[in-house]
Order: sequence, then structure tokens, then C-alpha cells
Amino acid sequence: MTSCAMLEQLTTFIITAKKATYIVSKSPVSGSRAGAHDLAYDRPPFAYCDSYFGGEDFLGQEVVWHKSTPVWAMNYYGYILRPDLITPAQAGDTLKAALSLPHTQGRLLDDFEFVGGHGHYAIKSQGTIAHFSGIETIHVDRTLAYQLDYHGGLIKP
Repeated sequence: MTSCAMLEQLTTFIITAKKATYIVSKSPVSGSRAGAHDLAYDRPPFAYCDSYFGGEDFLGQEVVWHKSTPVWAMNYYGYILRPDLITPAQAGDTLKAALSLPHTQGRLLDDFEFVGGHGHYAIKSQGTIAHFSGIETIHVDRTLAYQLDYHGGLIKP
């Protein structure tokens, strides 16, 4: 799963899966664990599941399988720092609007900024699809109101 062609296929699949689930507000499937919200997408030979807990503050994991073998994952934790400046719904609207742009352009893990109706969104990543970490923020009136930390990469047996 580490050839350049396979990494390109994996990247394309992850972008497609994200566009087909969270960004379009796909209804969660039955949770894999108590309290989980699962967003699933399947296009053989790959399958994807984004499983998260919570709402205003939330923790989750995205996993991709290739022929039923887990090959990639990302963990994340997001939280509202200033509920007086941004509601969970406003943060969600900003995230969906911002994330739809780079994914529509076929980009994953690129630094990106977006100004929407509820604040200034920015994402900063380090590394490649094989091993990465990053931070996603929303500032409202130059004040940090929302933050998400993430990290992940390839899974090797």
C-alpha cells in the first residue's frame, strides 16, 4: 500500500469519502459503539468510516480499509473555546463551507484559509498522507473561538 500510485488512489478516495459524508451532511449510519455517530462510504476496493462522539466538543477517528485491511487513520479532537462568539451550528457551517473548497479541488492536508459568515477558518498541516499532524481553527473578530487538533497516517501491520 505504499507505492506512489496506491498513495494517490488512497488520497483520491479519502477526498471523495469526505465530500460524500461530512461535507454534504450525510445522515450517520448505526453507531459502531454506544454514543458514536458514524459516517460511512464504500467504493471497492476501499471503505471509509468517520466515527465521532460529542457535539460542541467532540472526538473522532477516520479509518480507511483497502480490501478489508485497515491502511490509514486520522484521530481528531475539536472544541469550542468561546461559545459567546460562535455556536456549534455556526462552527459546523463554517467547517463545511471551508472544507468543501480544497476537497473539491482535490487537495488533502494543504494549508488553507477561508473567511465565511461566522469567522476566519484556517488549517495548517505538517507531513504527508503517510504521517501527518495539524490544527484547524476559527477566529471570530481575531479571537480564537474554535480549535481542532488532528494527526494520523498509514497503518502498517
